[in-house]
Amino acid sequence: MSFLYQIGIQLTSILLPFSTFFSPKMKLFVNGRKRSFQILEQKIESSKRHIWMHVASLGEYEQGLPIMEAFKKKHPEYKIVLTFFSPSGYEIRKNNTVADITLYLPLDTQTNVKRFLDLINPEMVFFIKYEFWPNYLNELKKRNIPTYLISGIFREKQLFFKPYGSFYRNALKTFSHFFVQNESSKQLLASIGFTNVTVHGDTRFDRVAQIVERTQPLDYIEKFKNNTTTIVIGSSWIDDEEVYSPYLNNSENLKWIIAPHNIKEDEMSRLISKINKKVIRFTTYTENELANADVFIIDTIGILTQIYAYADIAYVGGGFRTGLHNILEPATYGTAVVIGPKYTKFQEAKDLVDLGSCLVVNNTEELTSTFDHLIENESNRNELGKKNREFVLQNKNATKVVMDFIKSDL
Repeated sequence: MSFLYQIGIQLTSILLPFSTFFSPKMKLFVNGRKRSFQILEQKIESSKRHIWMHVASLGEYEQGLPIMEAFKKKHPEYKIVLTFFSPSGYEIRKNNTVADITLYLPLDTQTNVKRFLDLINPEMVFFIKYEFWPNYLNELKKRNIPTYLISGIFREKQLFFKPYGSFYRNALKTFSHFFVQNESSKQLLASIGFTNVTVHGDTRFDRVAQIVERTQPLDYIEKFKNNTTTIVIGSSWIDDEEVYSPYLNNSENLKWIIAPHNIKEDEMSRLISKINKKVIRFTTYTENELANADVFIIDTIGILTQIYAYADIAYVGGGFRTGLHNILEPATYGTAVVIGPKYTKFQEAKDLVDLGSCLVVNNTEELTSTFDHLIENESNRNELGKKNREFVLQNKNATKVVMDFIKSDL
């Protein structure tokens, strides 16, 4: 299996450049990695001490952020190197102010791995949630570098737990300790011989619990809301639009704020063409339009988290695809949350659905009855929101568990 993996990753590195002709995202993926070693050679200071954190994309960045912030506060003598796998995460957070160096992770070839680790010489490594790259992990083990998995989550269908998954099971031996989100992940790891496991929950709870304290008033949202019941649609895809747009078009005495996942101009035009209400856009609105508009489309990034503070009901997108977006952000404000049916890969969603404060809809008819109920029953809506807020507060402090544990390795 190891031989096949090495052949496969080498072939991938050779063939990937051809994919840039067919996909703008792959062009970012490939061209961004061409600069990774250049960035390191320009910015790494060999006299400094470094830690390395790797995240797949934006969601994992949010999980890793509390660790980076805590580490920087307690150990300012270290420089933080942050790597991304996905363009959708890197392009949005490449200018973050927490990490000292941010770049794409070079592909997992043996040559890249040795060059990368030689350059940064990390004293400690954090992988967030998943992303198990065997060559990186094996080389970290050879160099005796403490390596931690943060907010990990494991499922029985993964290769680690299959009879033919020994190659990937061996890669897990790299980790000094696993910090996982739930008891089932701990039990799965125990079934293949790993007992160096702590159930600490999800560091995103720490991240979102701070949001309420840091949120600043948004005057333009307050003027738009105008004391009217407001539904915020966060990170929606076209699949979500097909479900909520009929209700939106037939609604009365409601305000709608829509923050689409894809904010390209052609997508904005397509979305607006579906709506028969008065629409304004963040990038083009005027003050005079705010109070009289029905729908406010947020065609920018970085402010959705704060906008959730104004939601009476939050619909979080992705649940009609395979990637539900962050439901903890509206939950931390004490907002009732509605999602689509594909949520079972997300522990926090499962927990909130079981709690009864996150409501699942499978189609427009169910969304209609759910929204109608929440709009007409303010007390019930507020009770659901209260449960969501309490859930966030009860599950924070995962970051402290990690920071207390790693003291001995510093």
